[in-house]
Amino acid sequence: MRFSSNLILWYKQHKRDLPWRNTRDPYRIWISEIILQQTRVNQGLSYYCKLVEKYPDVHALANADEDELLRVWQGLGYYSRARNMHHTAKVVAYKMDGIFPDSYHELIKLKGIGSYTAAAISSICFNEHQTVVDGNVFRVLSRLFGVDTPINTAQGKKQFEKLAHELNDGGESGLFNQALMEFGALHCTPKQANCASCIFAAQCYASRHGKVDVLPVKEKKQKVKERYLNFFFVHDAYGNTLIQKRVMKDIWQGLYQFVLNETKEETGVEDMMPDLLGLYNGSKNIKRVDRCTHKLTHQKLYIQFIEVEVEKLGANDVSGYEIVSMSDLGNLAFPKPLERYLKDFKVR
Repeated sequence: MRFSSNLILWYKQHKRDLPWRNTRDPYRIWISEIILQQTRVNQGLSYYCKLVEKYPDVHALANADEDELLRVWQGLGYYSRARNMHHTAKVVAYKMDGIFPDSYHELIKLKGIGSYTAAAISSICFNEHQTVVDGNVFRVLSRLFGVDTPINTAQGKKQFEKLAHELNDGGESGLFNQALMEFGALHCTPKQANCASCIFAAQCYASRHGKVDVLPVKEKKQKVKERYLNFFFVHDAYGNTLIQKRVMKDIWQGLYQFVLNETKEETGVEDMMPDLLGLYNGSKNIKRVDRCTHKLTHQKLYIQFIEVEVEKLGANDVSGYEIVSMSDLGNLAFPKPLERYLKDFKVR
């Protein structure tokens, strides 16, 4: 109990003043946890504020238009989080009378809520004795107790969960979980950890054995997949363009895109989509070609934007794409690289 009480005392003295720390409302804790699943606090904070302002309760979120929600979410990435959040909001609002379950085992049944999020909500909101383990927790416990089991393995996750559960013995599970994560985020950081002023320095294995820089251990990441995406930004003299909503189970599902041709390797413009280029009288209508790269967790995207200008777009010019006014593009959610391209296009 001494470890947990010392940790919670440190937390009360040093924690960051974050809006979700001042509430035990399951809806707001849930929103914050979904955002922070793949997003740093500094970036996620503004999105949290926007979301709870626009959708102050689960009923408001349940009644939201999905395209509008994705537009608010735009820039956070991992858009399945927003779609799952929308689905769960409808379940809670319409089937549970707007009341979130108060236990881990019921929370985890909801779409988009995994073990980590269910444990966080149940412990923070209802003080259920559950353990939350994230990258910060892995780092603190690995260094403190000298655990070198790879953290990205099933065995490692199980071992760290058991250790954290045993340490969480003070009857304040929610506070303990938040304190342990905050200690890793602010003090026992990935680089340049503050070992000299650490309250656990005397018992820390990594500090005493010079292993702070090598713990925790992580198995090699899976190979990054390279993809070549060629977007044709086709527009006409009347201010119209062609777009399509991505419905396939792939990156950016539910977001909008320009006419796309994905190739297996870097390919010249003239070698791509001959039907499209032929339809628009060949390369003399190609106004500009821009290139960029975009990194995702396990993918590296090589992107070409080919601007094609035509006199007038026809309804059947490219199958599967719809004609919209370029003035309406600001109301739609695009992947980050396409959003940046559109911003640059406006100032040219």
